[in-house]
Amino acid sequence: MLRTLALTAMLLAPTATFAQDLPTAPYLPLDLATTAAQAALEACAAGGHNVSVAVVARDGATKVLLKADMSGPHTGSSAEGKAFTAAALGRDAGELADFIAANPQNDGLRDMDSRFVIQAGGLPIRIGEALVGGIGVGGAPNGGLDADCARAGLTAIGAE
Repeated sequence: MLRTLALTAMLLAPTATFAQDLPTAPYLPLDLATTAAQAALEACAAGGHNVSVAVVARDGATKVLLKADMSGPHTGSSAEGKAFTAAALGRDAGELADFIAANPQNDGLRDMDSRFVIQAGGLPIRIGEALVGGIGVGGAPNGGLDADCARAGLTAIGAE
């Protein structure tokens, strides 16, 4: 009986040690993603713009997609693509467009993933120093307005 107990303890010990060594990663909770999306949508609505807003997790999976009444049929996929681009590359999608324009040798970035939308209106979501996702807005008259609405979403959750 004592041998069995000792053997069982020995077999379970490495599992407990291994579990303690697993990495942990910050993530974007659904309630924060929803709050950011709603704030961005409201910011654009206040300016009279019917847009779509997408928030994606760090892995690019869509967590929230809000589509305003009367927004264009293309705005949902545009918002998702901008959010995906910002999360995947950890950069402002509009600044990335400017970077490519100034450095034509990097034009291949546009073709790295078919989900990329490299236009203003997609921002990475950082909480503290952790990149946890991206927010994208599509449908305002220009990308600068899309980006302003996306920033309102970041501000609403205390993200950068």
